[in-house]
Amino acid sequence: MPDKYHIQTRPVTPRRPRIGKFGIVDWREDCCRCHHCVKNACVYDRYRQEAEYIRHLRRVDALFFDCMGCFCCVQECTKGLLCMGINPVYEGLGNCYWTPDIIRTTWAQAETAKIPVSGAGYRGPFSGPGFDGMWTDMSEIVRPTRDGIHGREYISTAVDIGRKPGFLGFDQTGLKTSMPPLVMIQMPLIIDLQPAQFSLPDLRPLTCETARRTDTLVVADATDWAVWNENAGGRLTHVVFHIGDGATLPEHVLREVRLVEVSDGPDVAERIAAIKKVNPDLVVCVRVVLDGDGCRRAVELAQTDVVDVLHIRADLNGNEIGVERPRFLKEMIREVHTALIDSGRRDEITLIAGGGIALPEHMAKAIICGADLVSVELPLMVGLECHLCDSCRPGLPCPAELEEIDPAYGVGRMTNLIAAWHDQLIEVMGAMGMREVRRLRGDVGRCMFFEQLEEETFGKLFGRRKNA
Repeated sequence: MPDKYHIQTRPVTPRRPRIGKFGIVDWREDCCRCHHCVKNACVYDRYRQEAEYIRHLRRVDALFFDCMGCFCCVQECTKGLLCMGINPVYEGLGNCYWTPDIIRTTWAQAETAKIPVSGAGYRGPFSGPGFDGMWTDMSEIVRPTRDGIHGREYISTAVDIGRKPGFLGFDQTGLKTSMPPLVMIQMPLIIDLQPAQFSLPDLRPLTCETARRTDTLVVADATDWAVWNENAGGRLTHVVFHIGDGATLPEHVLREVRLVEVSDGPDVAERIAAIKKVNPDLVVCVRVVLDGDGCRRAVELAQTDVVDVLHIRADLNGNEIGVERPRFLKEMIREVHTALIDSGRRDEITLIAGGGIALPEHMAKAIICGADLVSVELPLMVGLECHLCDSCRPGLPCPAELEEIDPAYGVGRMTNLIAAWHDQLIEVMGAMGMREVRRLRGDVGRCMFFEQLEEETFGKLFGRRKNA
């Protein structure tokens, strides 16, 4: 058996004061100086840390909001002087999809590379839109041999990218079927293009080194191939160049990379043939935008013999693009996956899904819906303490000061985040009793969908739910 896949990590402390969720308001006027003060009994030692923090405070707006929310001090104070409050700066982070809780969780994972644990526990709804409407199977969680990252069984998260033959042919001499090229990575995740609306900072050197450390791939614009070649030290094995309309790559670059991506278009077959002519061992991916015609187009491309990989992309919030009532990414993945099964081509095509993948559980749920692997972009930016605000444009001040990032800090935080996602994927698979992520693809029996359960339970009584 090969060595177990492991990402080397180290804690990377934040550059700026933490924007926590909870803080304690202390009405000290009525304090009677109890001999056994609840502040001294704080299991997280937050009060001593707060005093040290205030002693070296440089900015008046950088207040201490790092309470874990266990409520012990609030409940046990004999005078009732302590109460918990929520940081108003925290509530202004992100948007309706990239919520403050997602951003704070991502910050914690990028700092420690560990699965985040909150003293206040989970306080949100148990169902909601998007991926929150899926509940994964945890029936095997009691088996000690499959206890996630602490188990004794090896859980493989490796995936193959490329076209697989529909069947194998043999003759008297052995295997007769020619095997197409494949690219194997150790985790079902690749780093996607940096979104145009989040232009600060230039993450190319950081994502290139992160992809090398984590043995994954990073998608890059083909027009910047010289910059990526310099950052990669001449080794482009972890770079996937996206070739847009009118863009080209030098032949020596096509011979060095393992995988390239082309944008969809009417001449996509001719462009793939021209690339394969230069390097027949190259895996070619087609990027399909999930607009109103995206799913149909993806299925149509999969029926041809020239497409090895499909990369379907929703918007940054995981919604269908340019339609009045957009569907979420999970519904579109299931539609494409089911259509390919019906046509008998599913096992031949690799399906990459991107857009709205904000948490490691989203990665596992996208694979359950039918994707082979996912692409992410914003989580890595959030890991660098990005607020996902509207001022990410040249000439405007960045509240997270991302333009001053040290390379060691940036690579360390991104590496920690991917390592934490990997551990959580193993935890989910261990709870399901799955030993290989390839088997998880499309296994909808490993989860429950809220919409289906609601319709089966209440549909006969109240009819179908009307969408607003």
